[in-house]
Amino acid sequence: MADIIGWAHSPFGRLDGETVESLVITVARAAMDHAGVAAEDVDEIFLGHFNAGFSAQDFTAALVLEAAPGLRFKPATRVENACATGSAAVHQALKAIGSGQAHVVLVVGVEQMTRTPGPEVGRNLLRASYVAEEADVAGGFAGLFGHIAELYFQRHGDQSDALAAIAAKNHANGVGNPYAQIRKDLGFDFCRTPSDKNPFVAGPLKRTDCSLVSDGAAALVIASDEVARGARRAIGFRATAHVQDHLAMSRRDILAFEGCARAWSQALAQAGMDLGDLSFVETHDCFTIAELIEYEAMGLAPAGRGAQMALDGTTAKGGRLPVNPSGGLKAKGHPIGATGVSMHALTAMQLMGEADGIQVPKATVGGIFNMGGTGVANYVSILERKA
Repeated sequence: MADIIGWAHSPFGRLDGETVESLVITVARAAMDHAGVAAEDVDEIFLGHFNAGFSAQDFTAALVLEAAPGLRFKPATRVENACATGSAAVHQALKAIGSGQAHVVLVVGVEQMTRTPGPEVGRNLLRASYVAEEADVAGGFAGLFGHIAELYFQRHGDQSDALAAIAAKNHANGVGNPYAQIRKDLGFDFCRTPSDKNPFVAGPLKRTDCSLVSDGAAALVIASDEVARGARRAIGFRATAHVQDHLAMSRRDILAFEGCARAWSQALAQAGMDLGDLSFVETHDCFTIAELIEYEAMGLAPAGRGAQMALDGTTAKGGRLPVNPSGGLKAKGHPIGATGVSMHALTAMQLMGEADGIQVPKATVGGIFNMGGTGVANYVSILERKA
């Protein structure tokens, strides 16, 4: 298929000294250096950038060219698929290589969100919902997932303990991640108990159940197998899947995450693997309820039983299937366009044994699930070390 041969990752958080352009340039240069690839050798560029009002500069693909003179005149395309924008850019790179049109592709994901006032953040994010039916929900995107949590609790009982366990796990994991926005072990009790510092935000979701508004960028150099044979590092794509579902929540069983389930099923079948063959998973915990439902959609637990995976330590870093050893979006932050690229970069680091502070011992195969909207855009990648 193709291989990741280099990567770069900025810190995530409030980066007041940065712009979308500076973030793009920094990670693009660093990724090419890491891969040992000259700008002149890059055949194509894909930029993942959601924007939706976060940046006044809405035409951004060509900003990547500023990273090096040798990138001038290279084809560059901006890709967007809501919160799965980064993985959408990665998958476009794989298609370019698979078609034979490119042998070396530079993928960059970026978002700058923290300069936007809070109410505008909510309005911008709701553009990833079905505006005709969902744009007036109280609480913005948190309100949508708060509603999902309410429905889940009605069907399967109060799962507040499980949501707090997921939040506490991811924050504990994020302590060792040098790129994470929050590097603090908040503990189960803090995440479980409503307080002035951890108030309810939407439905049963508290502040610790919600991912962070962030700035940040990440980049990958992806190459054909032929080019990767001579690379210093090579992390191969064992399988990929992309499943798109209806945009409107009203047209789906919103608790089933059927697109997620189908994407995992397709990718595992393509890889010739079972979920138990994975060393770890990086999954899309935009809200803790999303990670809980994803346990069920990926096949780790039956419907309504995902809570047990969080409560019994199955998904802890030392558990049977560590989930979000990076700290996930919950601790790491969620700059929309950068998230999927970040997931691939951190998974590649794990498989190379270079994930200092968050390393899963003896990791050989990693799974990634990146989601756009309320289970609408669903991307799975299964990566393995080749060199």
